[in-house]
Amino acid sequence: MFSLPSFYDAVYEYEDAEYVIFGVPFDCTSSYRAGSRWAPDEMRKACMNFETYDYYHRSDMTDILVHDAGNMDTPVSADDMLSELYEEVAGLLDDGKFPIMLGGEHSLSYAPVKACRDYYERKDREEGKDPEGITFLVLDAHLDMRTDFRGVKYNHACVSRHIIEEVTPKYVTIGVRSGPEEEWDYMEEHGIPFYTSDDVDERGIKEIIKEVSEKIEGDRIYLSLDMDVIDPAYCAGLGTPEPFGLSPREVREVLRVFAPKTIGFDIVEIAPEYDFGNSALLATKLMREFIFAREAGRKKA
Repeated sequence: MFSLPSFYDAVYEYEDAEYVIFGVPFDCTSSYRAGSRWAPDEMRKACMNFETYDYYHRSDMTDILVHDAGNMDTPVSADDMLSELYEEVAGLLDDGKFPIMLGGEHSLSYAPVKACRDYYERKDREEGKDPEGITFLVLDAHLDMRTDFRGVKYNHACVSRHIIEEVTPKYVTIGVRSGPEEEWDYMEEHGIPFYTSDDVDERGIKEIIKEVSEKIEGDRIYLSLDMDVIDPAYCAGLGTPEPFGLSPREVREVLRVFAPKTIGFDIVEIAPEYDFGNSALLATKLMREFIFAREAGRKKA
């Protein structure tokens, strides 16, 4: 199902790995600029730029049990894509792996979030516990709260709505600044917590993180990083760029705080052909920051 791996510092075989990185080169519902299907391989190329050692975390990537499973084969239909992706992620979880998905477009996140929810719900029941549920924490410029878009239910512009209504009501988004009036109304009418990029600018990312931490129950967070949360001045190679976004440092701070509590992670919506490799470079660095931060947090625990 997967092609050959190529992240140079993901040195462990599947059987020995804890983290499994996999690409999903799918962008069939992209509505503005397609091209996120090229992102996984561009991130792999960008990885060659970085040292394996991270001074901040005093850790070397080659000491962390990471495996690159390559890219999934992708069908044309969004429904088929999500069905196949769900099965792949469910298999990773059953094997005790931590899934790191590289999109591709944001519609893809629905499948791994659902797979994580089902896996941990089953695990709780097997242990005689009431299911704890999971939280979907998303960094995104867009609300993605449509019920459908251009006749497609599981469109990239609808992913958060369907996750909230079909998978988990535990949801928080940071960095939003774009959406039609009815989406903002939906968020406010249902009391769904969101923090705009203006909130981050006015209050500071540390205060936002503190408040989000108080809202999240438990230690089961699925974290989705839509790269368009970042201001296009830093990250121009995007499917749907939106000015006045977060800085890379602000995003990094979110990853460092929440990574230790995550059960799954994805990076989506990079369209590499619209810049000179900067966005793939930044996304790769943020993925590595996430892995380092999660390992550091687990060691402290």
